[in-house]
Order: sequence, then structure tokens, then C-alpha cells
Amino acid sequence: MMLKDLLMVILGIIILIIGVLVGVAFLTLLERKVLGYIQIRKGPNKVGYGGILQPFSDAIKLFTKEQTYPNYSNYMSYYFSPVVSFLLSLMIWLLIPYYFNLLSFNLGILFFLCCTSLGVYTVMIAGWSSNSSYSLLGGLRAVAQTISYEVSLALILMSSLIMVMDFNMLMFNFYQNLNWFIILMYPLSLCWFSSSLAETNRTPFDFAEGESELVSGFNVEYSSGGFALIFLAEYSSILFMSMLFVLIYLGGYSLNLYFYIKLSLISFLFIWVRGTLPRYRYDKLMYLAWKIYLPISLNFLMMYMGLKIFL
Repeated sequence: MMLKDLLMVILGIIILIIGVLVGVAFLTLLERKVLGYIQIRKGPNKVGYGGILQPFSDAIKLFTKEQTYPNYSNYMSYYFSPVVSFLLSLMIWLLIPYYFNLLSFNLGILFFLCCTSLGVYTVMIAGWSSNSSYSLLGGLRAVAQTISYEVSLALILMSSLIMVMDFNMLMFNFYQNLNWFIILMYPLSLCWFSSSLAETNRTPFDFAEGESELVSGFNVEYSSGGFALIFLAEYSSILFMSMLFVLIYLGGYSLNLYFYIKLSLISFLFIWVRGTLPRYRYDKLMYLAWKIYLPISLNFLMMYMGLKIFL
């Protein structure tokens, strides 16, 4: 019986990973289409009906291109950091609180924080091992930014955890049956959204990939498969952050179409922000993290602790 259960879990994980990869493929298509319409042009519309097969042709193109290795790169870490980055972004998806088959973590939130913290190392090693000044600068920027925003991200998360008093993600669903947490924590939900933009290196916080000054930043020396894996990891984490927003603030996980519509809406917001806002200045980014989000999240944390004690 145990072997059968184990096989079912493995099968469920494989199906989940395939689902995530297909979701990431169509998220890239959605992004290119939305950005196209924002910039008053069509976007991809040649491959398949209305460009629907464009992500798959891009994937085939990227993975069949020649892989280049800089002569002075630190080969092993250069080669494996995108792979580890991709694996980490897929590992976080095991946290989805399905009611069946898949693993249910009692300490899911802690697992999420551990995996996102490990993601910093892959970016840093990818930037350093290429042995290029541009990629090193991009990697250092990304690490400083991610570490800064993880602090406020964890504190914002703690406010929600204090309301629920459990690390299991299923609890967010039970506690939001009558009242979504976004109503109780509207300012915090906005802080969480912009912190997750910074956490996933997205506009207006994409300093790790500053095209104007760093020629694409930490991934500048990567080509073909390595670049594709970094790209997939980034979009996978965007989808996961969107799902986490829905889990924590918009009613928790539920097995219906409504949940996926909410998830698509939050993912669309990531793209909308990219099409609308210019890039921040780097010192403004740090100022925002340490002098605005940190005090706000600490103050709200104290408030919710007080509410929990006195109510």
C-alpha cells in the first residue's frame, strides 16, 4: 500500500510540474500579447492561430541553439546554477495545498521562505561564475535587492500567520470562508504585491537585468538552454507569487475555476506593471525596502498581535 501511495505522489508531482511548465509557456505568451497591445502593436500572431504556439517554437529554438561557454568562466558553477535555480522554483510548487494525493506540508510557509532564500545563491553564483563585470554587477544588485525585500516579505507574512496561527497553507482557506484577508490587510497586501515584484526581479525593480547599463545583467553570458532555464525559473516564481497572493489575501485555495481566474488576474497585474511603470533608481529601491516597507510591516505586525491578544 505504501508503494502505491508513493507512486501516486510521484505521478501527482510529475503532473504538477508539467502543468506549471505549460502555465509558464502561456504566461510568456500572455505577457508578449499584453505588452504588444499596451505599445499599440499586435504581439506574436504568426505561429499557430493568433500566435498560440509561439512559446513552444521559442522553446524549441532556445534548446536547439548552440551552447556557448566563456573561456574564463568557472565552468561547473556556471553550468549548474540555472539548473538549480529552475529546480528550486519547481520545488516551491509542491506547496500547493491540494486536498488529495500530493504532499501536504504542516510547515509550508517555512519551506517557502527557505526555498526563496536559496534562490539568492543561484543568482549570485550565476553572476559570479560567468567571470564578466556586467554579470557580476547584475548578480550583486539582485542579491542586495532580494535580501532587502525578503525581510519585509517575511514580516508581512507573519501578520497573516498571526491571524491564522498555523504554517499550513490549507488554514488560509478555512479562515477566509466569510471574510477575505485583503479587507483586513489592504495596505499590507499592496506592500506584499510590490515586494513580490522586487523578489521576482520584475519591473519596476529589474536592476539585475538593467538593459541600459548592464546589457541584461547576471544572465548576459548565458545562451540557449541555460538562458531558457533562468527565464523559466523567473516566470515560474511569478506564477507562484501570484498564487500565494490569492492564497493569503483572496480567499485561499479552492478547487474551482474562480481560483484560477483570480490567479490569472494577479499574474496579469505583474505584466500590466511592466508595461506601465519605468524603472526605479537603485537607491530609491533600497530606501523603499528599509525605510518604508520595514516600518510599515513591523507596525502592522504589532497591531495584529495586539488584536489577537485582546480579542
